[in-house]
Amino acid sequence: MSKTPTPPAAALIDERIASLGGWRSETLAALRALIHEADPDIVEEWKWSNPVWSHDGIVCTGEAYKSAVKMTFPKGASLADPKGLFNSSLEGGVRRAIDFKEGDKIDKAGLKALIKAAIKANQKA
Repeated sequence: MSKTPTPPAAALIDERIASLGGWRSETLAALRALIHEADPDIVEEWKWSNPVWSHDGIVCTGEAYKSAVKMTFPKGASLADPKGLFNSSLEGGVRRAIDFKEGDKIDKAGLKALIKAAIKANQKA
């Protein structure tokens, strides 16, 4: 029995962005672009039916819900967050997340700093 090959992660992420429509599509696309700006060597993966960005380990995931687009940082609790971007999963012992709701403005500089800090945390491990 032959198995249908799975499309590359980039194609699956493209499909997810297109399927969301509206502000969630725009937000996830903007976050994806920002991740690539912060780290041109980032690797796109598809895990748990969601986009995952990795560099020496998982940097963050991108999930879409009805009322939010969520970026989850698996090692977020250990990252400095001087701009106070983490606003979700704050009770978790290890991870932290940022929920972007409709109309929220993305702090590009702050988010790039978090992405770079997450990569450094992966490289120390």
